[in-house]
Amino acid sequence: MNAELQKQIHEWIRLHREEGTCFLQKMVRIPSTQGNEKEVQALITDKFRELGLDVDVWEPDGETLETHPYFCSPRNRFTGSPNVVGVMKGTGGGRSILLNGHIDVVPEGNRDQWQDDPFSGNVVDGKLYGRGATDMKGGNLSLLLAVEAVQSLGIKLKGDVIVQSVIEEESGGVGTLAAIVKGYRADAALIPEPTNLRIFPKQQGSMWFRTHVKGRSAHGGTRYEGVSAIEKSMIVLQHIRELEKQRNARISDPLYAQNPIPIPINIGVIQGGNWPSSVPDTVKLEGRMGVAPEEKLDEAKEEMIRWMEELKGKDPWFEEHPPVVEWFGARWVPGSVDPGHDLMRVLMEQYREVRQEEPTIEASPWGTDGGLLTQLGETPCIVFGPGITQVAHYPNEHILLDHVFEAAEIIALTLIHWCGFTEWRHSDGSEPETDEIH
Repeated sequence: MNAELQKQIHEWIRLHREEGTCFLQKMVRIPSTQGNEKEVQALITDKFRELGLDVDVWEPDGETLETHPYFCSPRNRFTGSPNVVGVMKGTGGGRSILLNGHIDVVPEGNRDQWQDDPFSGNVVDGKLYGRGATDMKGGNLSLLLAVEAVQSLGIKLKGDVIVQSVIEEESGGVGTLAAIVKGYRADAALIPEPTNLRIFPKQQGSMWFRTHVKGRSAHGGTRYEGVSAIEKSMIVLQHIRELEKQRNARISDPLYAQNPIPIPINIGVIQGGNWPSSVPDTVKLEGRMGVAPEEKLDEAKEEMIRWMEELKGKDPWFEEHPPVVEWFGARWVPGSVDPGHDLMRVLMEQYREVRQEEPTIEASPWGTDGGLLTQLGETPCIVFGPGITQVAHYPNEHILLDHVFEAAEIIALTLIHWCGFTEWRHSDGSEPETDEIH
C-alpha cells in the first residue's frame, strides 16, 4: 500500500509541475521586501482558501510584541505586513505538524550585478531566477504542493496541519513570534529553508553586536602624540578572532563535522576616522556572533563581555579606555532537536523512498525561525528544503525546480506518516484504504 500511495503522490506532483512553477513565478515577481509583504500574502491567502484551509490573517501588534523578551525588529508597526496561517483540520487522534515559511525577502542589491530583472521569475535550464526564489519561496511552494497533493488525493489525515506564511524572518522572526504568541503550536514543525535537501535538526543562532574603540586625536604631522583608534582596533579584532577559536574548539558535535567554523564571529562593519591628517580617535566595529544550538543567547553575550574585559591584559590603553559591547538589531534564537526525534525518523524514511539514497544530516550554519519554534513555541523544529545557501542573498539568485518538486513529494509523504490517516482513494477509484499509517 505504501508503494501505491507514494506512486500517487509522485504522479500528482508530476502532473502539477507546470501549475506549481507558475505559482512560484507569481510569488517571486512580487518584491516582498520588508514592509512590502501585503500583495504576496494576499496571493497566499487566496491559495489557502482555495485549498479549503481555515484561514487566519492578521497584522502583528508591534506595540504589544516589543515588550516580549524575544522581540527583535527594526520597526514596531506592521501595517501592510500581515501574517497568514491556514489550518487543515485532522479527523482526530493523530499528531499535528506546523509547516512554517517566511515570505519576506532581502533587497535585490545592485541591479547591475543581475543578468536579468531581480524579480523576473524567469526559468532557464530548469532553474527559476529571482530574489527570494531560494530564500525561501521555492520551499514555500514545496509546502503548498505537499498539502494540495494530500487533499486532492482524498487522504484524510488524523492530525492537524498548520501552514504558516510569516513576515520578518530576515530581521529576526517577528512573524513567527507573533504566531507563537497567538497560540499556534504543534507536536513538531518543519521549515523548508534552502538546505540543498540536507536535513538540519539543529540550527545555529546569532546576534548583532557593536563596540567603539577609543583613541586620542592629534595632528597627523605629530601622530606620535596621539593614539590611533584604528591601530587599537586591530588589537581588538585579533582578540575577537581568538574568542572565535576558543568557542569553536569546544564544539565536538558530529553534525558540524563538515563545517570548518561552526559558530563564526564575523565583523561586518568598520568605521573610523574623519580626516586624513588627523589621528583617528574612534573606530566603530559591528559584527555577528554565532551561537551554538544548545547555547543560550545570554550565555554567549556574557562570554563576549568577559572576553572584551581581558583586553586590558593585552594593552594598558584598554585599562582606562575599555571597548564596551552593545547588542543591537537582529538576532536569531538557536534551536536543537534530538537527531533521534520521531519526525527525523519519518522524514529520513520518506527521503530514502523518494530519492533512493541516504539523506545528509547536518547542523545549520545559519539561524532560522526554527529556534523560536523549538525554544519558545515548544514545537520541535527540523529544517529541510530545496535551494542552496550559496545563491541566497546573491545576485542571480535561483532555485533548481527539480528539487522543489522532490521536496514537495518528501514533505507530502512525511505529513501522511507523521499525522496518520483514516482513508484514501486508490488511483483506480476503488474503495479507500483505512487506518494503515499511524
